[in-house]
Amino acid sequence: MNQPAWIVAKDVHRSYQLAKKSVEVLHGVDLEIGRGEKVFLCGPSGAGKTTLMYTLAGLEAPQQGRVEIDGIDLYGLSRKKQAQLRNAKMGYIFQNYYLLPELTALENVMVPAMIGGKNKFQLAKESLARVGLENRLDHLPSELSGGEQQRVAIARALVNQPEVVFADEPTGNLDSRNGKEVLQMLMEIVDESNATLVVVTHDEHLAELGDRTLIVKDGLVRNQLDI
Repeated sequence: MNQPAWIVAKDVHRSYQLAKKSVEVLHGVDLEIGRGEKVFLCGPSGAGKTTLMYTLAGLEAPQQGRVEIDGIDLYGLSRKKQAQLRNAKMGYIFQNYYLLPELTALENVMVPAMIGGKNKFQLAKESLARVGLENRLDHLPSELSGGEQQRVAIARALVNQPEVVFADEPTGNLDSRNGKEVLQMLMEIVDESNATLVVVTHDEHLAELGDRTLIVKDGLVRNQLDI
């Protein structure tokens, strides 16, 4: 990693309660991700890839350890301050899109900007134009293909011009051609803004497009080159 650390995890532990048994998913993870770096988290199913991403992204607090975003102790903040930081600095893309079905493409993209109190209409139009959907503004999710819905989700993630984008299996519901096309488009956009990109994927071929691949296995993280 040549860039200064922008995301830092120190001794991060995360567990879940199943019935009366506690199952630890992350066993003291340490990692650093630089500003502008494109990092892919790979590993077997159930290894903790998504749990790690959610913990780095401020969506699931660790039971132990520390996560820093741009030098800020993320989980040392109040919930309100955490929400403000997520809205200002982070964008999220999920496998299942999570578009609101009653809202148009434009309205879906406007949601994070509205929360942040920004000029939502123009920002949303510009964000959809960046993903090639300037002619689909008034379409509902049900009127869009899977690839188009994921592009709307990407536009929504980028509308506030975040410094880091977290993507959980962003190509999981797309065929290989559309998946690679969508991912390449996302990487080009984050490159233009020097944003950091953290992607969870089971597809190691797609992971080769990034700067670095981290393997999540047995609750720990290793650089692919060290395996």
